[in-house]
Amino acid sequence: MIMDQAEKLRNLAKQKENETRIITVASGKGGVGKSNFVVNLAIALKRKGKEVLIFDADMGMGNDDILMGIYSKYNLFDVIKGKSIEEVLEEGTEGIKLLSGGSRINSMHEIDDRERKIFLEKLSSLDKFNYILIDVGAGINKTSLEFISSAEELIIITTSEPTALTDAYSLLKVTEHFNVKTKIKMVVNRTLTDKEGLVTYSKFKAVVNKFLSMNLEYLGCIPEDRKLVESVRLQTPVLTNYKNSKASISIEHICERILNNKNIYREKKENIFSRIFNIFS
Repeated sequence: MIMDQAEKLRNLAKQKENETRIITVASGKGGVGKSNFVVNLAIALKRKGKEVLIFDADMGMGNDDILMGIYSKYNLFDVIKGKSIEEVLEEGTEGIKLLSGGSRINSMHEIDDRERKIFLEKLSSLDKFNYILIDVGAGINKTSLEFISSAEELIIITTSEPTALTDAYSLLKVTEHFNVKTKIKMVVNRTLTDKEGLVTYSKFKAVVNKFLSMNLEYLGCIPEDRKLVESVRLQTPVLTNYKNSKASISIEHICERILNNKNIYREKKENIFSRIFNIFS
């Protein structure tokens, strides 16, 4: 009896380890380094032994493939219209998989119930991924909010610039207004010092605590780093080009904090992607 219980516990632990965490990464405005963060975070997770999928959900404006020096031949629409998940996924840097959202949004409205069912059935092949990172378009719009709502976790990227912070706050305000999320994680990008990142977060959190009913958690900051700028020009992620750079080390620290946060409610991927599908219905 005791041995049977021990075996059940081991199986349960193994099942928990293999569950997929789905994280949406958003920003209040463009140009704050959101997609760069997503790509490099994916690499950091991959190096920790995790299987990672990036879903570039910035419809028509996605550039995660460009940041990895690859070209996405197919996208989400092609899965819906008949191709397998394996055919559509591109392999990026260090074995990361990429699913492009594409730009044929209007065509999504033409999907019938049979195609919808087939699409959702294909999601079973995503079981192998430990992490799915959804890179949504910058700013505040219906599509971004739907993607934020569909995932279990939300990370918001900002810089210490007043305009970036104002737009980040506006995004959180709308998120609360529509009761989309109550727990948010924050990363401050392009800081001059670690202290600047912490001060920026503390001031931002004080405003959030005063006017919003949200739980804001600090994941860390990423310093201004010329190595990162050079990597963008070379279309190679900074963790690959300059693994010992200040930006790379900071992203790895943020990755560790994400890995250590295991108290996450996980919903079935079919339910989550079903809601994503409904964005276009």
